[in-house]
Amino acid sequence: MRKVVGYTLVSVDGVAEAPELFVLDFDAEMEANLGEVIGAQDTVLLGRRMYDEWSDHWPRSDDQPFADFINTVQKYVASSTPLARRWTNAERIEGPVEDFVRELRAGDGGDIGVHGSIVLTQALLAAGLVDELRLVVAPRVVGRGRRLFEDGVSHPLELVECTGTPSGSLLVRYRLR
Repeated sequence: MRKVVGYTLVSVDGVAEAPELFVLDFDAEMEANLGEVIGAQDTVLLGRRMYDEWSDHWPRSDDQPFADFINTVQKYVASSTPLARRWTNAERIEGPVEDFVRELRAGDGGDIGVHGSIVLTQALLAAGLVDELRLVVAPRVVGRGRRLFEDGVSHPLELVECTGTPSGSLLVRYRLR
């Protein structure tokens, strides 16, 4: 069985929206962590908003190692409407997303990543379809913005590892129970 791994950049107060405003120093340990995460993945799930943003940005980017990864990996997009932009190895999920992810998890292959898609990550967490969370916690309190975890929603987590980086970020790995 494959694992679904949510990788998200968050502020200390849990904001995940617009991480470029609070992740100000992506140091070598953070890059190595990202390399480890994406090195295990051969499939990525994206929400529609992230797909639209990233399909415009990443094909023109040389920000490595993520650009080569995201531009070539198989991408499935949770969207109720056809994709307006074409992007290599990207296709819209047909039918219920949760059913699609269950079937994908049951198949063969590497980890299935969920990157930067807040609403999709929340839906998969609520459905019990996320196996692991890999959080990069930036040393900033943002105060406002969409958060990864919604009020009133509980997720039992088991700490697998936590490492501090030279820039003051935390690399946190949780397994969902």
